[in-house]
Amino acid sequence: MNSVCRRGDFPAGAGHGGLEHDPEHEFSLSKECVLPWGSWDALADELRRLGLDGVEGIADPDYYDDAFPASLLTGYHMTFYPDWVDFWHGDEAALIRKFGSLEGARGFYRCASPEEFLGLFRADFRLARRLGARYLVFHVSDVSIEEGYTYRWEHGDREVMDAALEIINAVLEDAEPDFDFLVENQWWPGFTFTEPEKTEYLLSRIRYPRVGIMLDTGHLMNTEWRIRTQAEGVDYILAMLEKHGSLSRYVRGLHFHESLSGAYCRRTIGRVPDGFPEDYYEAFSVSYGHILKIDRHNPWTDPACVRILDAVGPQYLTHELSAKPRRSQIAAVRRQLETIRKGKKKEDTP
Repeated sequence: MNSVCRRGDFPAGAGHGGLEHDPEHEFSLSKECVLPWGSWDALADELRRLGLDGVEGIADPDYYDDAFPASLLTGYHMTFYPDWVDFWHGDEAALIRKFGSLEGARGFYRCASPEEFLGLFRADFRLARRLGARYLVFHVSDVSIEEGYTYRWEHGDREVMDAALEIINAVLEDAEPDFDFLVENQWWPGFTFTEPEKTEYLLSRIRYPRVGIMLDTGHLMNTEWRIRTQAEGVDYILAMLEKHGSLSRYVRGLHFHESLSGAYCRRTIGRVPDGFPEDYYEAFSVSYGHILKIDRHNPWTDPACVRILDAVGPQYLTHELSAKPRRSQIAAVRRQLETIRKGKKKEDTP
C-alpha cells in the first residue's frame, strides 16, 4: 500500500508518501487494481480517512486506466525490469542463455532494441509529467533470476550505475525542473546506499538539478544479514545515514517499511534450488516468492523507527507495505501509523 502521510505527523518538511498495491508495492494505475476499492473516488475517500495525500503510482501502458484522476497521484515510480543491463548492452549471448532465444527476450522486454527500450522509459516519463507527479522514482539495480539465488553477480555496481545513467540522462534531457527525480536503493548490484563514494558517483552524474534519493528502509536492511530485530535495523539505517555525512541531505523521501530476512538469506542464498524450471516465465514466477521472503515490506511495529524520520525529515513518506487489498492494506498502514504515533509520543514525554 503506497499512500501519502498528513503534514504534522512527522518532522518539519515531511508529509507526502503513497499507498501501494501488492505485489509490485507501487499502486498500479489500472482498472484491475482499483476494483477492490470500488472506484478511484472511493480510494481517495479511504486515503483521506487514513490522513494520507495520495498514491505513488506505476503504470503499464497495456493496462493503464484513463479514468485515473491525476489529483490522486503524489509520486510516480518509473517502469523497471529487474534484469535489463544485458538487453541494454545488446549482449545476445547472455540473452539467449537466459531466455532461450532472442525472440523470447524481445517478448519479455516488449521491444527489439536498446533504442526501443529507451523509448519505453521516455513514454513512461511523459505519462508521469502529464499526471503532474511531484516526484519520480527510478530503480538503479540489475539482478537475474539466477543471481537472486546465488548472489554471484554478473555486473558490478559501477557498470549498473553507468547503464542507468545513460537512460536517466537521456530521459531527463531538457526536462523542466519542476519535479524531484529520486533514485531508489536496492540490495542488488547498482545503488545500495551502503558506500558513500558510489552514492556520490551516481548523484553527481545525473544531469538534472532536482535530484535526490528515495531511501527504501527495508531494502537497506536487506544488505545486512546480521540484523535480528527492528531496533537493530533502525541502528543500521542510522549508521548508513551517518556514514554518508553531507550526502544524506539528498534523501528527500522514504519508502518506509521493515525487512528482517537475514535468517532466511543465510539458509537459502548460495545456489539455485534443485528442479528449478528452465522456462523463463515459470522460473520468474517461482523466484518471485523467494524475493518476497527476502524483501518483506512489513509495517514497523517498534516505535524506535521514528528515529529514522527524525534523522531524515522526509519531504515524501511512502508506506510501502505488502498486503492484500483492501482490508489488509488498510490494517497494515494503520499499524505503521500507530507505531509512528507511539514513537512521537514517547519522544514528547518528559
